[in-house]
This record gives sequence, C-alpha cells and structure tokens, in this order.
Amino acid sequence: MARVLVVAPNWIGDALMAQPMLARLREKLPQARVDVLAPAWVAPVMRRMPQVAGVIETSFEHGRLRLRERWRLGRTLKAIGYDQAIVLPNSWKSALVPFFAGIPIRTGYIGESRYGLLNLFYRKAPGREAMAMHYARLSEQPGAPIAEPLPEPRLAVDAQTELATRQRFGVEGRYAVLCPGAEYGPAKRWPYFGELAQRLELPAIMLGSAKEREQCASIKGRNLAGETTLDEAIELLAGAALVVSNDSGLMHIAAALGRPQVALFGSSSPRHTPPLSAQARILWLGIECSPCYARACPLGHFRCMNDLRVERVLELLGTDPIFAKCNDAKMGSVPE
Repeated sequence: MARVLVVAPNWIGDALMAQPMLARLREKLPQARVDVLAPAWVAPVMRRMPQVAGVIETSFEHGRLRLRERWRLGRTLKAIGYDQAIVLPNSWKSALVPFFAGIPIRTGYIGESRYGLLNLFYRKAPGREAMAMHYARLSEQPGAPIAEPLPEPRLAVDAQTELATRQRFGVEGRYAVLCPGAEYGPAKRWPYFGELAQRLELPAIMLGSAKEREQCASIKGRNLAGETTLDEAIELLAGAALVVSNDSGLMHIAAALGRPQVALFGSSSPRHTPPLSAQARILWLGIECSPCYARACPLGHFRCMNDLRVERVLELLGTDPIFAKCNDAKMGSVPE
C-alpha cells in the first residue's frame, strides 16, 4: 500500500483550501494511506477530513527553526516508509522533516532555495490564483491540467457530539454565529458586528480566539471567544442557522460545514481565498485600492470595510433564499 505524507499549511483557512487537493489525491490513489503532518492549532481540522487517515501533530512555533526537533521527527517517520511527501507551505523549514525522513519523492512549489530538500518541483501560476487551485495542482504531475470544478471542503461532525457541545455551553434553539476576528490583522475586520447583532432576529454567539475576547465583549449576545477549543467551535458552527464572518479560518470552517453564511471581505480578495460552499454569500466592495493584502490599512481610511454598511448585510439576509429560515427566530431546532 502506498503511503503519502502531506505537510499541512500553518493557517486553518489554508488547510481547508487544501482539502480539494486531498480529495483529488484520494481519487487518484484510492488504496493509498494519506497522513498529514500538522501544527497543533491546525490538527483538529485535519482530523475531521475523511481523506486523512492519520494526523501527526507538531509543536513547532511559527517562525522558529528548531532543527534538532525536526531532525528527530524525520528520523522517527523514516521507519514508516512513506513513498511520497507533498509539502504545502512555501517555507524552507517546512521541507526539512520529509528530507530527514528520507522520503524518496518530495513534492512542492519552487521557493526559498528548497532544491535538494524537494526533488519534484512545481512553478506557481502567474498572479494570485485561487488558493484551492494552487494546492490542487500538487495532486497532478507538474504542468498537467486540473479538472474543474474542484471538490468542496467538507468536515465531519458527529450529531451527538454537536448536541452535547451545545448543551455544555447552554446553547438552545436557533442561533447565529458571529466571527468578528481575523488573525491576519485589523484590515480584515469588519467594524459593524455590534450593530449587526442588535438588528438580527436570531440570538448571536461570538466565536474567536482569546485575543479577540475583548473585541467581542461589546457585541450583544453570548461571548465565547477564547472559551472554546477549536473542536467545540467547529461543533457550535455546525449547529448555527447563520454565520457572519470576516475572511478568516472560521469562515472556511463554516463553509466546510455547509452553513448559510455571509463572508465579509476588505483588504483580501474573494477571488483568492473564497469560502468554498454553495451556501456562502460574499460581500466585497472591491474599491480601487483593494485588495491590498495589508494587515492594516496603508492609506488610513479603511474604506474597504467602513463603507460596507450593515444595511448591505441585512438586505442580503432578507432577499437571498438560502437565508429564508434565518429570518424566523421562533422556528424549532437547527435543521439537519
């Protein structure tokens, strides 16, 4: 049986945009075992992907080399006898473990002088193509065409576990999840979540990291930012009647769970990192200076988000059929 090791991206959203590549890999190699090497904060997402047989969790901090630890892990993995490694991050250090493991085919994009560490190279497409397509190319031979459309990301959630999580947090009936944060920086953060929560017909739950708890504290509803594990956040998202989020990891999780959602874009581009779901709707003004991909507005006016008013979101919620059931807060429990 062939064994493939995939080195996962370091961001939750990127990991989900890589799932179509994993699906294509499984189509091509249905008998292969596909394991994923993932940082601890990404591992819970990878474990819920049906294409992944096993997850090897790492504790390498972002930005640190930790060469000895990578060498030790590589030598441990050598005993497994992987046939191929697919390295999704572009960094030099991300290719070290497959090299130390002696995996004969080590695949990835050209960059950061990785010659020798990798031995099957791909060239990036010109410009900023959709990240899902960027990753999906690694499931084919270099330069080969990619069949479209790509499979949508999907995460597995057990219904009983989801119910138990909602009960543990005292969440009953229909609810909206608001995700006001974005780890990348303030240029991705829509400033009107507080006003939106006041005007929604559904009770709101705020999800995010501990760093976003203070940001969420002024928003009407239940502030669970920093109070949940990632697994619990996934289960609460799975039960939501509506999700409204910035371009963030939680946006991509909601898409992979098939929840009705509004995704708000400012400094980034929905052409590059869209939520991959038929249940997602995108609001993006696309003004003359965006996408700039900056962490904070370099011009100081932040018009890409400031000019995206709450009325635009409410209009979308009131007119698009996918949100029809979100407009009645008195309906029963969350639908299947």
